[in-house]
Amino acid sequence: MLRLACTLLLSLLIAPAFAQEKPQVTLHTTHGDMLIELYPDKAPITVENFLQYARSGFYDGTRFHRSIRRFVIQGGGFTADLEEKATRDPIVNEADNGLRNDRWTLSMARTNDPDSATSQFFINTGLNLNLDKRGPNAGYAVFGKVIEGQDVVREINNLPTQTVGFMRDVPKEKVLIERVTIVEPKARLQ
Repeated sequence: MLRLACTLLLSLLIAPAFAQEKPQVTLHTTHGDMLIELYPDKAPITVENFLQYARSGFYDGTRFHRSIRRFVIQGGGFTADLEEKATRDPIVNEADNGLRNDRWTLSMARTNDPDSATSQFFINTGLNLNLDKRGPNAGYAVFGKVIEGQDVVREINNLPTQTVGFMRDVPKEKVLIERVTIVEPKARLQ
């Protein structure tokens, strides 16, 4: 009986650790890889939306189309030739989740409509707390963080930019997301 109680107690203590494991993805870019940890406990709709796009191969061959030094790099919605890709329906804004637009965090891009995010995301390259939800400011939903490959983000963010048509701050060099892979939990232990 005591052994059963100890086993049950141990399983109750260990189970939450596995349940809280954060998914990770690798963005394989033409400048190197970025390992990103996602926060489904804080932004479940946003994380699942991002993972659906990743699983479907949507991001493969898309371009980082915006880069503003010490602010953001943005991608996930345009082809290498800057043609906008068709997306699924927008998702609800989860910016009120307690996460902040700190350096290296991953957030959803959107229009002036707070609930307009689809596939585009940005990586904060500066401390952008003005993008957080505060008062009437709807904010931008943080849902992950670059935990490896910050040098790749920095390199992309330091590239010279140009205006192309209606788009400003476009890196002169095409920076592509070659593919996105979801890191399996067992692969992280090796």
